[in-house]
Amino acid sequence: FPLLSGLTHESHRKDVEQVYLRCSEGSIEWMYPTGALIVNLRPNISPASYKHLTVCIKPFKDSAGANIYLEKTGELKLLVRDGDRGPSRVYCFGYDQGGLFVEATPQQDISRKITGFQYELLSKGVAADLHTASAPCRPCSDTEVLLAVCTSDFVIRGSIQNVTNEAEEQESIIHVGVNKLYRQKSKVFQLTGESGNWRGQIKTLLECGVKPGDGDFLFTGRMHFGEARLGCAPRFKDFQRMYKEAKDKGLNPCEIGPD
Repeated sequence: FPLLSGLTHESHRKDVEQVYLRCSEGSIEWMYPTGALIVNLRPNISPASYKHLTVCIKPFKDSAGANIYLEKTGELKLLVRDGDRGPSRVYCFGYDQGGLFVEATPQQDISRKITGFQYELLSKGVAADLHTASAPCRPCSDTEVLLAVCTSDFVIRGSIQNVTNEAEEQESIIHVGVNKLYRQKSKVFQLTGESGNWRGQIKTLLECGVKPGDGDFLFTGRMHFGEARLGCAPRFKDFQRMYKEAKDKGLNPCEIGPD
């Protein structure tokens, strides 16, 4: 990931530096920020597809020393204020809404400051799933579950071993024991200990009130900034029913063994 230092142009505090990022996800770290950065996201896809992209950024927990703006044709809209420590600090905007302008704030001692954030480029559909504003905790319909099985970054059968609530982040961490791993995009679920059991963690909103319980669930969801985020999670017996009904009618969107 790009690692920049303001000390290289200490005598030019008004300098504006251009940064070009070609990857669809990554991070940028700006040590001793002075002046400003224009961050240009130029993924290796057809420019015609740019309008279908959403950009999400997640500042590092200790990021400090600069404000982050959304910039378009010279107009600035503040995204992240220097020192903002709000919970679940993820900020998303349409790719066509503008680029990122990172401006250092006046500091007595810049050597103590590092500004940094992770970024991801997502299709607008995936971004909407991750950041839906309406009823984020509502149960999924049968159709939504069957589609999630086909399109999710991870699909597992498992049980809830424990739930840890993080009030400051307004999130819950679901500790999952895995009985069957159908698919995972990243190695979030891994073999642990001498028992050879698969385990992993999935995050969701605190307001959803997830609690440990008996029985197996079908967990689906997306990877977001290296973390598994919960999507549809019906009880496994309910998934078996809806999958069989859809298969009997020839309506299941993809094949997956329900057992």
